[in-house]
Amino acid sequence: MVNEHEYDLVVIGSGPAGEKGAAQAAYFGKRVALIEKEPVLGGAAANTGTLPSKTLRETSVFLSGFRHRELEGVDFRGLKKHVTVDQFLCRAEIIKQRERTRIGENLGRHHVSMYQGTAAFKDPHTISVCGKDGGQTCLSGDIIMIATGSSPHRPPEFQFTDRRIYDSDSILTLREVPPTMLVAGGGVIGSEYACMFAELGVQVTIVEKRDRLVGFLDNEIGDALQTAMLSMGINLLTGDAIDTLHYESDRIVVRLHSGKSIPTHAILVSSGRTGNTSGLNLEPLGIQVDRRGRIQVNEYYQTTVPNVYAAGDVIGGPSLASTSMQQARVAMVHAFDLQYLKSLPQELPYGIYTIPECSMAGETEESLCQKGIAYVAGKASFASNARGQIVGDPAGFLKLLFRKDDMQLAGVHIIGEQATELVHIGLTAIMMGAGADLFINTCYNYPTLGELYKYAAYDALGQRNREPAEGDASSGFRH
Repeated sequence: MVNEHEYDLVVIGSGPAGEKGAAQAAYFGKRVALIEKEPVLGGAAANTGTLPSKTLRETSVFLSGFRHRELEGVDFRGLKKHVTVDQFLCRAEIIKQRERTRIGENLGRHHVSMYQGTAAFKDPHTISVCGKDGGQTCLSGDIIMIATGSSPHRPPEFQFTDRRIYDSDSILTLREVPPTMLVAGGGVIGSEYACMFAELGVQVTIVEKRDRLVGFLDNEIGDALQTAMLSMGINLLTGDAIDTLHYESDRIVVRLHSGKSIPTHAILVSSGRTGNTSGLNLEPLGIQVDRRGRIQVNEYYQTTVPNVYAAGDVIGGPSLASTSMQQARVAMVHAFDLQYLKSLPQELPYGIYTIPECSMAGETEESLCQKGIAYVAGKASFASNARGQIVGDPAGFLKLLFRKDDMQLAGVHIIGEQATELVHIGLTAIMMGAGADLFINTCYNYPTLGELYKYAAYDALGQRNREPAEGDASSGFRH
């Protein structure tokens, strides 16, 4: 008879990695337990990160009338003057609750046993679960998977006890929309929130120590994003950093390394994330973490202890919900020797939910140049696309990067409406090893933004035909 606390798999954490890893093993008949320390399921993705932030983006876009900005004779932009915090946060709460319910139902369908409490290793196969009442339950598992996620990093120079200092979690507790906000950090999260609040009429300043926002973007897309943010009234201070903060009764005065002084009513600190490994008791097992609490794993997401796996944000980048899910599935396939998904796809999509959206997959122009790969770039603008005109997004565009020798697609980059959806057409083509002919020969619905792929491919072929032949003295890479 099986002990009720003995499992094939014990998962710690119910975020994207935890949920999908547990469901993957259970689908193949394994006995699975999942531990979640919070009273709600879903981790940061459902409760403080992915879904809430994207819901807030859609709310700000709607309330500000952003999508109607180019519709002749229609102007909804005055709405943002009347936005309340309740309006801003209400829909996020609804979506969070629906996602928690969905996760619970999914785990229930797979007969995953759920335990609420704080988990800690007693040995490589035994996890102690401490409930809120102080009671302890010990679970044993042949395989253990750590999927505890991450939390916003809180640099010591910021007084987070001050109600005007927020991180990407606590910003969801905002009680009023401030007149001004300084965002410390111009990465993905900082840029996304900066756009949201700017659309609601907040005067936003971003301070970023690097020379560019969201540094991994293709430079042309990054430049277009910065132009869009400037047009929204966002003050961009790149190549600078915060030196000191002076807390006054009605504002915080921020002094920068450059000597500039910026008064602000609120500060959002976006300084990366820290793996949630504190309290797991990993050190006695020999599992080391770096200074940000991230666990090192191999290509199968296996730690230095063979039966212990880790997936998701707790192992560091790319820190995307989509990749976290796939990492967990790959980990479970390896752990139980399942004849299924063996590795993570080589090409992953990246979505940045700024206003406008940006998305990419594959190579950038800069990475192709660094690798010495000759290429051609083809572009198609939303302004010359019927659907782009209908949705009122004249500044958006699609850029496709093809290897010059065989016109195989190497990279896809989009800024504009529905960029994070459109990118999947290019991503699939990259994974197939397809070239420009795929888009030329495909018949797309009209009017659609998907049609941009055909005209970007035509543009690339035209660029290739106009450029000097390989080896000509005047030939070179397209920049």
